[in-house]
Amino acid sequence: MFTFEDLAKIDDQSMQVMVREVEKDKWTTALRTASPNLKKKIFSNMSERAGALLKEDMENMGPVRLRDVEASQREIVDLAHRLEAEGRMVLGTGKAKEDVLV
Repeated sequence: MFTFEDLAKIDDQSMQVMVREVEKDKWTTALRTASPNLKKKIFSNMSERAGALLKEDMENMGPVRLRDVEASQREIVDLAHRLEAEGRMVLGTGKAKEDVLV
């Protein structure tokens, strides 16, 4: 099962597709409980300006219900699955031979 934290394992090109497709306010909420590794992956695939604005929004955001964070994370994972089905990105995080990117 692909989880929100598994986004840290996708390739940079696929992450750039995600960064473009996900609304900024979704990232702001979803990243509240994200690991430093996932945050680094996302910010490194954004422009400096977009990353700075997102960090600022995250710092200025008040408390958020955990269920709202989890809902945003689920929406992002669902979008990732749709984009993969459309052939716009690869979620290849598996260890099986057919999942290896070459």
